[in-house]
Amino acid sequence: MASAFVWSLCLAAMVVVLSLVPLGAARSKADFSVADLAAPRAMFDRLPEWGKRASWAHQNSFEAFGLFAPAVLLCLVCKVNTPVATVAAWLHPALRLIYISAYLANVPPLRSLCWAGGMVCTGLLYLEGLKAAVAG
Repeated sequence: MASAFVWSLCLAAMVVVLSLVPLGAARSKADFSVADLAAPRAMFDRLPEWGKRASWAHQNSFEAFGLFAPAVLLCLVCKVNTPVATVAAWLHPALRLIYISAYLANVPPLRSLCWAGGMVCTGLLYLEGLKAAVAG
């Protein structure tokens, strides 16, 4: 069961890294140059609309990972062994990947649903971890 949490954490980190791909493509469309390295956020206004969404999705990926990772680690430390936690751990990275795609494609209802689902998964992991910590 612990391996599910480790793999989930690795996949979630990979989703954060993968969110750089569309952002890099958007920056190339905005004529990114070495001079832009001095202030990469200053080029935001030059990004195409989908590139702006790619930037927001990338930033949100860090925020979501910052909440998700401690929840997974809590489950690992407390040796959580419940199907709910396992499903939540696997579902979160999948929802985040769909979230990024929905953000890029400008499909707000799907994006919001995936965001909410990811937050529910994170909340369930905290809940299961805390239950195991209190019981153990």
